[in-house]
Amino acid sequence: MNINIFPTKLEASNAAADRAAKILQSALDTKSTTCFIAATGASQFDFLKLLCEHDEIDWKRTEMFHLDEYIGLSANHPASFRYYLNKRLIEKIHPGIVNFIKGDAPNPVQECERINKIISEKTIDIAFIGIGENGHLAFNDPPADFETEAPYIIVDLDDNCRQQQVGEGWFKSIDDVPKKAISMSINQILKAKNIICTCPNKRKAIAIRNCLSENASITPEYPASALKKHPNVYCFLDKDSASLL
Repeated sequence: MNINIFPTKLEASNAAADRAAKILQSALDTKSTTCFIAATGASQFDFLKLLCEHDEIDWKRTEMFHLDEYIGLSANHPASFRYYLNKRLIEKIHPGIVNFIKGDAPNPVQECERINKIISEKTIDIAFIGIGENGHLAFNDPPADFETEAPYIIVDLDDNCRQQQVGEGWFKSIDDVPKKAISMSINQILKAKNIICTCPNKRKAIAIRNCLSENASITPEYPASALKKHPNVYCFLDKDSASLL
């Protein structure tokens, strides 16, 4: 794992965007299209903005998947991750193909089956991720399922995760936060050839210590600790999120 620490979150995000752009361009130099996974949340604001400025990338030759989506929210709901990605990424770079999780699909099980079939036929060159305050990856809250090979699964959101969504301003109260989501599984995230993890801010310091410190165990209780098993993880922290390492 490559852990990079910067004085500010903007510097960390800029370095992450530069690294991501180089990986994407390298993939496009050798094949016609490249697939990437996009994350959401406050930790990704600066990263996605800066990544979109890399106009050397032929974005029409890219295909996007995203990490997770709330069950029951429409794509027009302000807290929907489809809404987030449309506004902050897709409308700016216009990927050639966008594969959205339809959180408001009538049957979430069938929706998982649909998106699983699509992603199972793809090679993912790079995944953009963050780490939750409870150490989650995507919406794999602790204890995460480290065994399933299904690309997307239905998960229950714990109270710590749901409270984080309130704290970041996506919902007015925890009662407004959905209790279930469709999430990319841990093993599917780890199938990406490269992983860019952008995780700034002091509120993430405990999760960073528990998941990524040298002595941290790889355990479902700290889902992001699974990143330590991957050979090409590039983690970008600011001095606040790295303060307990």
